Amino acid sequence: MLCVSTVIANTVIVNLHDRKSEMTLAVEKTFAVEGIRIPDSSLAREITEFVRETESALLFHHSSRVYYWGTLAGKRRSLKFDRELLYAGAMFHDMGLTPAHCSAHERFEVDGANAARDFLRSRGISKHDVDTVWTAIALHTTPGIPQHMHPVIALVTAGVEMDVLGLAYTEYSDAEREAVVHAHPRTEHFKEDIIQAFYDGIKHKPETTFGNVKADVLAEKDPVFRRGNFCSVIRGSAWPGGLRVLDGPK
Repeated sequence: MLCVSTVIANTVIVNLHDRKSEMTLAVEKTFAVEGIRIPDSSLAREITEFVRETESALLFHHSSRVYYWGTLAGKRRSLKFDRELLYAGAMFHDMGLTPAHCSAHERFEVDGANAARDFLRSRGISKHDVDTVWTAIALHTTPGIPQHMHPVIALVTAGVEMDVLGLAYTEYSDAEREAVVHAHPRTEHFKEDIIQAFYDGIKHKPETTFGNVKADVLAEKDPVFRRGNFCSVIRGSAWPGGLRVLDGPK
């Protein structure tokens, strides 16, 4: 039997700068599924408030779902990990898409990782733990690598892949999926909305998509975008040894 609990707190959230209605909730909700909830710590509460005040409703709820998918996956795999660090990684993983934390030349994943690093450092978190969260965020769009690393790194990517790509969708029960989405709703057109959010966050620095999946977003949205080509970079380098004429058939 799935255990789902929702507790309504008394704290009224103030509407700052006319935020979208989903972000200006009259009350704050604390949600648990299969015994999994946001860590009950001052750090986790500060992360929640920081991300809620910085990101759009779309990204806030997406990041919250990533935490639950990742934690459920970790429980299913019997992994040992610090849920507070996983929460930090999940909630900051798209911070680099926001105007406040988007640099001119770094990949958005690095911007998000740097924002998490600065936040955690300012709260006295150890270098080892900060580095773990940084790596989890920096690698969350690099398939094939995170699953071989520290559980926090692996589970941030697992959560992202579940929420955006639907990978391992059937490994979660109907009740788990329904409960998480009820607590942190997907927009009616989430698939297109998240693609647009990715585009809006990276369109000013297309060169940062070389060799990564966000090049697909620009190719979808920008008719003049041209992908960087790995082979062209090799051939165009300053090193001698250019094109050669291949021998014909023998």
